Amino acid sequence: QVQLVESGGGLVQPGGSLTLSCAASGINFSIAFMGWYRQAPGKQRELVASITRGGTTNYIESVKGRFTISRDNAKSTVYLQMNSMKPEDTAVYYCNAAVLRSYWGQGTQVTVSS
Repeated sequence: QVQLVESGGGLVQPGGSLTLSCAASGINFSIAFMGWYRQAPGKQRELVASITRGGTTNYIESVKGRFTISRDNAKSTVYLQMNSMKPEDTAVYYCNAAVLRSYWGQGTQVTVSS
């Protein structure tokens, strides 16, 4: 049974930081293409950051220089370090693993507000 369990969401003030974690089980994590998506109310889900099995990363323009995606294959965990956060970063953040097929976590709420 495949499970992706996100953690680390919460409320943060503008300019603050949060780190999301996604622990995977039931998949060959070391070869998985991992991504963090987010969905704000009334908007489509978007891919925020991704990391390949080889460690190549990619980001949407709006988070470049502020967010960092990383992976620890020994722990089967992918992280999203979010710095200098803005109110427009408010969304439910989802972890995704692509290996033969696509798997999703349950999502974690991130709210940026003063």
